[in-house]
Amino acid sequence: MKRIHVAAAVIRSAEGLILLAKRPEDKHQGGLWEFPGGKVEESEQVQQALARELEEELGIVPSSCRPLIQVRHDYPDKHVLLDVWEVTAFTGEPHGAEGQTLAWVSPRQLDDYEFPEANKPIVAAARLPERYLITPEGLTGPELIRGVQQALSSGVRLLQLRAPAMFDPQYRDLAVDVLGLCAGKAQVMLKGPLEWLGDFPAAGWHLTSKQLRQYAANGRPFPPNRWLAASCHDAEELALAAQMGVDFVTLSPIQPTATHPDANPLGWDQAANLLQSFNQPTYLLGGVTPADTERAWQLGAQGVAGIRAFWPDIAG
Repeated sequence: MKRIHVAAAVIRSAEGLILLAKRPEDKHQGGLWEFPGGKVEESEQVQQALARELEEELGIVPSSCRPLIQVRHDYPDKHVLLDVWEVTAFTGEPHGAEGQTLAWVSPRQLDDYEFPEANKPIVAAARLPERYLITPEGLTGPELIRGVQQALSSGVRLLQLRAPAMFDPQYRDLAVDVLGLCAGKAQVMLKGPLEWLGDFPAAGWHLTSKQLRQYAANGRPFPPNRWLAASCHDAEELALAAQMGVDFVTLSPIQPTATHPDANPLGWDQAANLLQSFNQPTYLLGGVTPADTERAWQLGAQGVAGIRAFWPDIAG
């Protein structure tokens, strides 16, 4: 069955709201909500198709857009490739030019709407930021707290509390403090035994590759309204992450790093190849800096993740 190439848009208003459209009842997946867009014709570039579809459907012309995510999904009656772009500026006033119902919603409200199955990774990508901060090793609790405060002030919205050298009671106490600091400002991803999950209901969980291999066959350890991520290093681990139903992953190392000097780097080309067969948002990690964000987008990644180059006390 031929895969249908569809260009779709996560359209953001100046206030950060996202535009949704309701599919007509008589169409495939009718009655569900979707991100506006349509089929890419044989002779079209994706951006051309996106601009044409948005003008036909909504009466707008995008003026600023960039790749967000590609999703390949097989319905029983149709195979699709959703080529999704984020649109942050446009001319015209969006309206249902084909009679469709529209809604502007906050990223947090996306979970309240029912989408076709293929759109679920897009919902995650629309809610996640472009950078993922991971706390460095070797810092005391007060040093980590000060760094998190600075990171929040600089606009960080997703961070992983990683402190492998800390004793468990120290880490758990620190996690309580960091969760309090970040409440309403940033999503915190914790690491540790899954037995801790019930103790930190506001936290997301970032699995090590060892945990991923151990637990993937069991599926998600908690409902989809809580973030689940995993560390991946190869195609096998990406497949396990997909099997487990994670919301996003880190893929590493892209380049040689001081943190893991013995690890064999994937390189940008191999990372791009791996992303071609993975549907979830992915942060590239290892030897990358915030300056690599644009390059990561072009390869199909959500953005970049890092420790040294991202941490406020170390950066520069």
